Amino acid sequence: MNAPLAAPGQPLQLSPTPEQPVSTEPVLTENVRRQLAKRLADAICLPASKLTPQERHMAGDVLVELLRSAEPDIREAVAKRLTMLNEAPRTILVILAKDDINIARHVLEKSKSLTDSDLIQIARKVSGAHREVIARRRHLSDAVVDTLVEFMEENVCETVLKNTVAAMSETAIQRILTVSRSHQPYVELLLRRDELRPSHGLTMYWWADAANRKRIMHRFAVTRSVLQDSCHDLYPLAAQSGWSDAGVRKALQFIERRQRNRAAAERSAYGSLEEAIADVQRTGLTREITQEISYMAGIKPATGAQILTDKGGEALAILCKAPGLKRAQLEILWKGLGRPLYDLDGSAHPDFARVVETYDTISTDKAQTVLRYWNWSLTAALNKDVLRYIKNGVIPREEEFGAAAITAALVFSNRK
Repeated sequence: MNAPLAAPGQPLQLSPTPEQPVSTEPVLTENVRRQLAKRLADAICLPASKLTPQERHMAGDVLVELLRSAEPDIREAVAKRLTMLNEAPRTILVILAKDDINIARHVLEKSKSLTDSDLIQIARKVSGAHREVIARRRHLSDAVVDTLVEFMEENVCETVLKNTVAAMSETAIQRILTVSRSHQPYVELLLRRDELRPSHGLTMYWWADAANRKRIMHRFAVTRSVLQDSCHDLYPLAAQSGWSDAGVRKALQFIERRQRNRAAAERSAYGSLEEAIADVQRTGLTREITQEISYMAGIKPATGAQILTDKGGEALAILCKAPGLKRAQLEILWKGLGRPLYDLDGSAHPDFARVVETYDTISTDKAQTVLRYWNWSLTAALNKDVLRYIKNGVIPREEEFGAAAITAALVFSNRK
């Protein structure tokens, strides 16, 4: 007896048999979707002579809805197709740019249709992998770079720094410069940038390794002859006014040719810089002698203390070369700091050899420029507000306090 086909009110149930064909509807649907996506993309890419802007954007709207549920390979194919179009609908590009990185990378790196506004919006809503691809784009504006650097992802920052056609603002440079205190690769990459200013380079010197210190000196240790020639007649005028203008006094002190402070030497019990250093052999580097050496060398005690506590030691060579001290005085100061002149085998200690090399290779004029810049940048802006920033480990804003305040905060808050 045959079984009933179905219970009353229930749909007809048919048991599949090997002879029954498998439904091809899903395959056909996907194929139609694939073909439709291709046709729409092709239409969008037609030249302006064959497609009005209105129709291009309408096709884009339709394609956007189609791609929302399309397979990844379909979205990637569309991304590749639209990347080379100069006037692709930005709505589609933004959606694709936020897609999986394998799809988004085509748009993020090469599409010329994305504006700075698009890239900034995208960068804030995607992964670090997406931002790294954006960082490789040609001709990145400083506004986009600022957004990328906000996240301080090492791979993104390093990619931006290596991108020679990316524009970097002062804000981006300053962010990376601050982190470079604990991430040495940033120092070398920053030194390759044209945007780097003397204030940046001579500030990074305090935490740069030996190789990068050489690069910094090569690039930023320059003469001040033009400044000196253009301002030489202002010194008598400033003296007549009793040097009452602090800003003028600090600026002219930086430009001045003479490094040593003769007035300080006349007031000192030692009478000369050499005599003070000679006494180091007897008493060691006491705080009092350090202050006397600083004043007679034409710098503030805070600058002198920073130089004498420099771990690398090369800054001591600058301190000695600028006021015309001999290598013998360099050796005395080095020993006074408790640092070895010789290695166990009797050869020059590597650290001291490196310091001597710095002393021998830099001219007196260039050493004066560096020493005066350090003195100006480390002490010119040390008011109570800046000192509060330093105490709290906060970097002040340049537009409010100036470049010197930033240098002081970065250097003095970096002591470990």
